[in-house]
Amino acid sequence: MNNRLHLRLEQLEHATERLLASAAALGDKAHQAPGPGQWSAAQVVQHLVLSETGIGQYIEKKVLQEEGLQKAGIAAFLKSKLLRVLLRLPFTRFKAPSYLAMMMPEQAPPISELRAEWEAVRRRLERLLNEYPSRLTNRAIFKHPRTGMLTIYQTLDFMLDHVLHHQKQLERITRALK
Repeated sequence: MNNRLHLRLEQLEHATERLLASAAALGDKAHQAPGPGQWSAAQVVQHLVLSETGIGQYIEKKVLQEEGLQKAGIAAFLKSKLLRVLLRLPFTRFKAPSYLAMMMPEQAPPISELRAEWEAVRRRLERLLNEYPSRLTNRAIFKHPRTGMLTIYQTLDFMLDHVLHHQKQLERITRALK
């Protein structure tokens, strides 16, 4: 894994650990939604696990189709930057993509089970990044549902910002449940 990928993965690891600690700190309240139609902390964690699972599977598939991958242009760069800004704004909320929402069961598993599942998904991502061909780092490898195709660096940036975005959501949930 090159140094840029390693640094991004390390940042993602730290953010994930912080988010999981926040969810675990709620104890029995981790499965309690702060209001009607809102997610519980456990559902937020489950959403992130499902999201990262799907991203990893998509990238694995695309790496095998290497010859068809396009170079990422300035449009992808600009869209990626806009997505990063939007995810970091405190008042910005996004509706989860319908295919992810349909995969979410009504009741999320315990945080300990979600942690173990996320750890397995993350180790799979780490193996993928360890074997990631350097000739593909400037190629569009992941199709984000709102911004389109992203490079592997932009994808990892999105994943980090996605976790940080939901960390703010967990902080709101914690305040509401206290």
